[in-house]
Amino acid sequence: MNSALRHWKEAATLILAAGARRAAPAPRAPRRHADKGSGTTPRSAFDYDVLLLKRSGKSGFMPSASVFPGGLVEATDFSGEWLELFESFRNLPNFGVGEVKQPPETRPPIFSTNRAELGSPVPGDVAFRICAVRETFEEAGVLLAVSADEAERLYGNQDNNNSARSSPTVLSEWDRGVVSEWRSLVIQNSDNFLRMCRELRCLPNIWALHEWGNWLTPVGVYEKQRRYDTAFYMCCLKETPDTVQDQKEIVHFKWSDPSEILSSYRDRDVWIAPPQFYDLGRMCNFLLLNDLHDFARWRSLEGCEQYLPVRLLATDCYISLLPGDSLYPENPDYTGVIKSNVPAEKCLEDLQKESVNMHRIVNHDYYTASVYMNITPKYKHVQPLPHLAPNSISKQDSKL
Repeated sequence: MNSALRHWKEAATLILAAGARRAAPAPRAPRRHADKGSGTTPRSAFDYDVLLLKRSGKSGFMPSASVFPGGLVEATDFSGEWLELFESFRNLPNFGVGEVKQPPETRPPIFSTNRAELGSPVPGDVAFRICAVRETFEEAGVLLAVSADEAERLYGNQDNNNSARSSPTVLSEWDRGVVSEWRSLVIQNSDNFLRMCRELRCLPNIWALHEWGNWLTPVGVYEKQRRYDTAFYMCCLKETPDTVQDQKEIVHFKWSDPSEILSSYRDRDVWIAPPQFYDLGRMCNFLLLNDLHDFARWRSLEGCEQYLPVRLLATDCYISLLPGDSLYPENPDYTGVIKSNVPAEKCLEDLQKESVNMHRIVNHDYYTASVYMNITPKYKHVQPLPHLAPNSISKQDSKL
């Protein structure tokens, strides 16, 4: 438990991108990012897909939503028993994951909290990656693990670490029957994940996960109020892995490119929460998996900003204000005591005219979202790219 954010439950989410199993697009001139000038992101331009899992309609939180793999951190993720398995990496910064440049005083509490003071010898930057790997294994059957010997060879020193992480990850091959049996045990009890790693002599591939963001659940928005402080990670795989939903919390999975997901959302075929909408828009900046991987890898050491959306009710829409917006409160409420849905008594057009700085997600209903952003993202991140389609447009300052 992180006492700095006692009103939230800590969690980890993994944005899993993988090389697409489809014919390559027609040859074209090399281009690092999507064309911001055109305002469009053709689906065929992407050479990778992203994994989304559809939650059960009986879920206590966001039923039937399509989400990235992830879930609550468990005590076992912070267990001191991991020290024995990571023995070869204990002298490296965060077990070889590296240290961010962001000053500690500006780091989100989920990352900056001294876990040793809470009784765990495992750094938070490691434990939350373990959580993301474990949850992805439980929910989707994708095991992001590497043998202990291979881990030491690839990531045991800084030179090898940099070289091994320079390309999208190639998944290690494991006996499917053995892994399936262990997955059933892990779903029953998360403690079995550590036990599995010990008996198979493997390690969660924490080095393949790159810090991407930190989202907090806005207060007073969902019927059954559950608030999560979630670390978001990016992982790029060279090829799309075999995927199997858990038939418990997850009823369906699908690999689709970012633009296709946003189009399905616009067409009301799937529902995605604001963090997914926002981060898929960010991914639209990168048509190629290698470019997304390169960006995620070097940017992750810059750090990230904590996003707690603050709900503002306009007369014709509702707005999720994000840090940097002119209307974002100087001291946002982290307790839920203050009324969260603040009526503006003005329409969107008037609020836009009155705002010098904009960083907001605007919804007219659950399926019509737009990002308005005219500020530069912190920590060298990217803005969501415009996804031009009726009723689902990300609008940004053309000068940025």
